[in-house]
Amino acid sequence: MERKKITFDSFIRGVIFCIILVALLMLFKRLSSVLLPFFIAWLIAYMVYPLVTFFQYRLKLKSRLVAIFCTLLALTGVGVAVFYLLIPPMIQECGRVKDLVLEYFTTTSYAGNIPHILSEFLHKNIDPQVIKEIFQKENLLGALKEAVPSLWSLLSGSLNIIYGIVTFFIILLYFVFILMDYERIAEGWTHLVPIRYRSFVVGIMNDIKDGMNRYFRGQAFVAFCVGILFCIGFLIIDFPLAIGLGLFIGALNLVPYLQIIGFIPTIMLAILKAADTGENFWFILIAALIVFAVVQIIQDGFIVPRVMGKITGLTPAIILLSLSVWGSLMGMLGMIIALPLTTLILSYYQRFIINKEKIIKKESHDNQADILN
Repeated sequence: MERKKITFDSFIRGVIFCIILVALLMLFKRLSSVLLPFFIAWLIAYMVYPLVTFFQYRLKLKSRLVAIFCTLLALTGVGVAVFYLLIPPMIQECGRVKDLVLEYFTTTSYAGNIPHILSEFLHKNIDPQVIKEIFQKENLLGALKEAVPSLWSLLSGSLNIIYGIVTFFIILLYFVFILMDYERIAEGWTHLVPIRYRSFVVGIMNDIKDGMNRYFRGQAFVAFCVGILFCIGFLIIDFPLAIGLGLFIGALNLVPYLQIIGFIPTIMLAILKAADTGENFWFILIAALIVFAVVQIIQDGFIVPRVMGKITGLTPAIILLSLSVWGSLMGMLGMIIALPLTTLILSYYQRFIINKEKIIKKESHDNQADILN
């Protein structure tokens, strides 16, 4: 297969393309504060669009605006119900875990039901005085300020509060307008593409749509189900911080296989429960591992095949890399558009480069066969 020669003209075109790409990235970063509400609204609209169509077509609501209003009402009701059902127990569980942590690290004696090596390692490497200072109210507020400075600044000033309220209503307006013309936006953009490139561009955009369906809708639903299952399992075995830990592991499941990180807090909470109740540490840990195993079996054998099908999306490594790269380039806006852009790049690479190489190799093979014949 002959290599395509790099001419001065093709080199200049490549340089111009790179300059345009860098300029677009800089422009996106410069306008991130303006574009962020739109992309947030677009992402939310994309997620809830099936619910809007359910209200409009399945329940026979004639007006799209009424269907959007019913969707917002349903989501608000679910949010309020979840808040009142989950937040009070989680606050109570956090208070219980705080007391267990203080009691465990301020006690010098080692419990016989916890492995001596593990207890000795924790007591030697963690200063009880530091634990006490961390759990003081003033220090918790200071840690919150340092951990989420942008959120704290948003909540701390009256001007920022007003700005936040305005931003919320802008996102809401974008959300309603996008859903009102969702089909026109989703289908009408193709007429902006020249006929010569339309089939190619439409094919790439269909790849992006399939990838987003798999990740945002499919994986989000899988993560939600997994989080609920973990909450139920931990509540059954009376595990500390059952709801919070279950929801945390479910959120980790947004990136496939990342839920393995949940083993670390699970082991720590098993130690605290063993120290508090006197039960054997290994029995508590085995019960928690059984919850992990049962949820994994349900996830892989029932939920994923029915929600995701046999289609595979982006690999976990590509997901983490894309979120990290685009997030570092454009902040929160980059993290929102990371997966669509990554899917676009991979789809272009697959369709334009890989398939083109296959066609050239096939033509070369056919020519050689003709010569031999």
